[in-house]
Amino acid sequence: MKILVALAFLAIIASLGSALFFMMRGKGDDRQQGKRMARALGLRVGLSIVLFLSLLLAWKLGYIQPTGLPAAVR
Repeated sequence: MKILVALAFLAIIASLGSALFFMMRGKGDDRQQGKRMARALGLRVGLSIVLFLSLLLAWKLGYIQPTGLPAAVR
């Protein structure tokens, strides 16, 4: 599961980097450039949602357990 999460984070960062590349590139058709950037950002959002839902599913199925700080009893 750790490998899957790490690969998903790398894919999200790569998609964000490609959107930055398309945004910073000054040559060419602006409309085509905007479409490519929007597609890359849409892919990033989609990958983030899939990662979040897969983490919820893995938690529900018992593959991962929360290991946060325990709640303080007062």
